[in-house]
Amino acid sequence: MPNRILVVEDDAPTRLLIESCLSAGGYEVVVTKDGLEALTLIGQENFDAALLDIMLDDIDGLTLCERIRQFSQLPIIMVTAKDEPDNIVKALNIGADDYIIKPFNTKELLARIAAVLRRSAFKDDPTVTQKVLTVGEVTIDLEGRRVMVKGKEVRLTPTEFKLLFTLLSNAGVVLTHKELLVTVWGQEYAEDTHYLRVCVGRIRQKLALNEDEVGYIRTVPTVGYMIAG
Repeated sequence: MPNRILVVEDDAPTRLLIESCLSAGGYEVVVTKDGLEALTLIGQENFDAALLDIMLDDIDGLTLCERIRQFSQLPIIMVTAKDEPDNIVKALNIGADDYIIKPFNTKELLARIAAVLRRSAFKDDPTVTQKVLTVGEVTIDLEGRRVMVKGKEVRLTPTEFKLLFTLLSNAGVVLTHKELLVTVWGQEYAEDTHYLRVCVGRIRQKLALNEDEVGYIRTVPTVGYMIAG
């Protein structure tokens, strides 16, 4: 079965371009120009990823992303004409997995969709043999895709989940920024340290551990991150 992608875009030519590009790439595409309709669709149907334009007529894409994150961990790519760093970081902070700036190259769009889908399918990676990890107060179940902290479940996006699993799998080892970016996001993201910084911040907030607790993600200045084993 082809992956189903929801495209939320109010500009008709751009919407047609994205739909044609994704269809040619082998995806099943559902399109809408309406953010509120997108919320209904995500609540009622199964999608593998969503592309959200930021500038929508009814609600802006950032608000839409926030509302989706209240009930779904669906991989989200923001599509925006705003390339200011603050806007990009804000999108990542509210739970977007990636972003692409208009005008975009269709090959880049397909590559970014493939990347978020790979992260989402991480639990099916046959090279990962240890399916359940516990470090301090944190337990992560790869097959069940669950994270428990002090007995309570914590909901993570696919990208957050893969990053936390990578760190827990290497507890006691310092992983460099580049190692983490390539492992979690892919080779093409090797220098995009803002992805990593924002994602670590979101995980820390969700796990709500103190710095002296085992399982806390520690910063190793100028090098990377580690979880003390």
